Amino acid sequence: MNNIIIGTAGHVDHGKTCLIRALTGIDTDRLIEEKKRGITIELGFADMKAPDGTDIGIIDVPGHEKFIRNMLSGIGGIDLVLLVVAADEGVMPQTLEHLDILRLLNIRRGIIVVTKSDMVDAEWMELVHSDIRATVAGSFLEDAPIIDVSSKTGHQIELLRETIFEMVRIPGRRNSDPTLLRMPIDRVFTIGGFGTVVTGTLLEGSVRVGQPVMIYPQELPAKVRNLQVHGVMVETASAGQRTAVNLTNIKKEELYRGQVLAAENSLRPTLMLDVRLHLLESTKRKVETGSRLHLHYGSDETLCKAVLLDCDVLSGGESCYAQLRLESPIALKQGDYFVVRYYSPLETIGGGSVLDANPSKHKRKDAAALAALEIKEKGGDADLLALMIKEQSRTFPEIAALAKQAGMTAAEAMTHMEDGVKDGRIVPLTDKVFVHNDFIVEAGTKAGRILGEYHQREPLSTGMAREEFRGKLGMLLRVSDPRH
Repeated sequence: MNNIIIGTAGHVDHGKTCLIRALTGIDTDRLIEEKKRGITIELGFADMKAPDGTDIGIIDVPGHEKFIRNMLSGIGGIDLVLLVVAADEGVMPQTLEHLDILRLLNIRRGIIVVTKSDMVDAEWMELVHSDIRATVAGSFLEDAPIIDVSSKTGHQIELLRETIFEMVRIPGRRNSDPTLLRMPIDRVFTIGGFGTVVTGTLLEGSVRVGQPVMIYPQELPAKVRNLQVHGVMVETASAGQRTAVNLTNIKKEELYRGQVLAAENSLRPTLMLDVRLHLLESTKRKVETGSRLHLHYGSDETLCKAVLLDCDVLSGGESCYAQLRLESPIALKQGDYFVVRYYSPLETIGGGSVLDANPSKHKRKDAAALAALEIKEKGGDADLLALMIKEQSRTFPEIAALAKQAGMTAAEAMTHMEDGVKDGRIVPLTDKVFVHNDFIVEAGTKAGRILGEYHQREPLSTGMAREEFRGKLGMLLRVSDPRH
C-alpha cells in the first residue's frame, strides 16, 4: 500500500491549522498554550484516507519565526507540501523562508492553497495570485495548482481534497525493507500502563511488534512493545507512515527529539560530514572556512564548523564541497538533505546533501579527496560501492555493512558488486568480504619487498615464518586485523 506524508508550510496565522481541520475534522493544536495564543507552536498531526486506500498523514508545522526549529523537525520527511498563503496578506517573510527550506530539502511536489478567500474580492485575489506566481517562479512549485479556499465557509475544500487524492496516486518512492528501518524521533512521552512512546515519520524500512531496534547516535538498544499508526494498533508499520512506537528496555529520560530509531547496527554515529553545500541566492551572508553554522537534519540540530574544500569563500547562490565538523554526534546517511542556519543572528542561509556520513578528515583542496567526492555525488551505485571498498579495504568490509552505509539492501548491493567484480575493480575474498584491486596490487608489492629484504638478511633460510610475515605485512598495509 502507498503511504504518503503531507506537510504544511507558510507564514504564521495564514490558516494552516484551520485548513487541516476543514480537510480532516482533526484539530492539530493540542497544547493549551496553542489554543490560548491561537498559533501553532509544536508539530501537529492528522490523517485521512484516499479512495484508493492510500494512507495520508498530515503534519501541521509552526509558521512563526520563533518556532522555525520545530518546523524543520517536521518538514524533512514529507512527500507533498501544501504551501499556504492567506488571501488578505499574500506572500510574507515566513512564506519565503519556508519555500527556501522546502527547496533545500529537495521536496518535489506541492499544491499552493490560498486561504481566507471569503475575505477579499476578485480583483485583490488576482493580485495575490500574481504575487504567488512571481514568488515560486523557478521552483518546484512553478507549475503547481493554486486553489482558493475558505476553511470558514468550506469553499473549494472538496476540490482541494480531490486534488490531493489525485496527486497521491503517484507511486511512493520509499523502500520498506526492514533492514533499512529509520525514523527520526520528533516526540517522546509516556502513557500509563504502556511506558515510553516515541513518534516520527518512517523515512524508510518497516518495523514490527517485538523487533529489537537501536536509538542513535547513542546506540541504545530497545525493543518494540506496541505500534500505532494514526491511533490504531498495528503489528507492522511501513515507510511513509506517521508512527508511534511503544518501547521497552529503555527509559524516557534517555530519549529526546533529534534521535533516530533505526534497525540494529544500521547507522554509524558521526562527528563529520562530507557535503555539497549550497547557499541561497537571497542570502547576504558569506561562509568561510571556520564559519560556525546551525545544522538541521530530520528532527535533529547541532552546531558545526564548515571547512570549504574547493573554494575560499561561499556567497549567495554558490555551492561547493565542504566538510562539516560537528560539535555533537548525529546519525545520517549518504543522500540525506539538510539545512544550515547562520550562527547569529539565526536565519536560514542554505543547505545541501550528504555525500559521506562517515568520512575521514580532509585537507582543503586535496585533489584525491575532491575526485572521490565527485564520484559520491555524481557516480552510479556500482561506482559508489567500488569507491567505498577502495576507501575501506584495510578493514575488509562485508557486503551487509557496505549496503547499510549506501542506503541499499544487501541484495541490491550484491548486484552492483558483481558489476565491479566483472570489470576487475573489486576482488572477493569470501562470499561476504570484498577488497579493491588497488589494495591487492599494493599488498603484492609490499609482500615482495618484505620477502626480498628478509632473504637479503637471511640468504640461507628456507623462508620467513608465516606469523612474522603476516604481522609485518599487516603493519605496512595498516590493516584493521592482520589475521585476514
